[in-house]
Amino acid sequence: LKGAGDLVARHRLELRAVCSAGEALGRETHEWACSAFGVSVNEFYGQTECNLVLGSCGAIGATSPGATGLPVPGHTVAIIDAAGRPLPPGAVGQIAVRRPDPVMFLGYWQNAEATEKKFVGDWMTTGDQGIADERGFVHFFGRDDDVITSAGYRIGPGEIEDCLTGHPAVALAAAVGKPDPLRTEIVKAYVVLKDGVERSAALAEEIRLWVRERLSAHEYPREVEFVDSMPLTTTGKVIRRIFRDRARREAGF
Repeated sequence: LKGAGDLVARHRLELRAVCSAGEALGRETHEWACSAFGVSVNEFYGQTECNLVLGSCGAIGATSPGATGLPVPGHTVAIIDAAGRPLPPGAVGQIAVRRPDPVMFLGYWQNAEATEKKFVGDWMTTGDQGIADERGFVHFFGRDDDVITSAGYRIGPGEIEDCLTGHPAVALAAAVGKPDPLRTEIVKAYVVLKDGVERSAALAEEIRLWVRERLSAHEYPREVEFVDSMPLTTTGKVIRRIFRDRARREAGF
């Protein structure tokens, strides 16, 4: 919707609530949505193996732009390390849910090995990286494979993509790690421009600086490449793996 121009403005909407799930909104998209729809957007997080366990609720003030939400009452959610130890606020780790839990699966059908790998002690691992802030809000970084490691930093692609799509010329964007001999990986952005916008080296540099001015110095894309289209799942998620493999081939891997 954000990339569809004035689509929302052309309709008379009288909404009481808007809910989002499936992909983290990010701060800029969250702020755009609240303005476009006239109500606070509530985010929810869960998995097939463990349903709704994180959420936000603007009606009672339980919301924070850029954050997925707080643990839903009745569930224990934490950021843990590889050994299953809960991490302090601000530390990047695995989003995990403690068992027993009323909406958690009992196990994979006839696959005890996969079930065992899903748990670290009593923590069900989600395969998602994130951090918790001082107020307990969980911020989603990305799937394990999507997190970018650059110069010792672990970078979530979602925040970068959210910032990129805030640029007035950008319709869609994907951020991936490209192998680099000095930094382990650099951030590379693949960008679909809005209709009528022409590609140029100057625009690529403008987009790079746009992110650099708004995010931390290690998060801005060192490379920006324009593409005609973005590979998406049936639910509208960017398939970053395709671009990650492409970036690896470009780097000779």
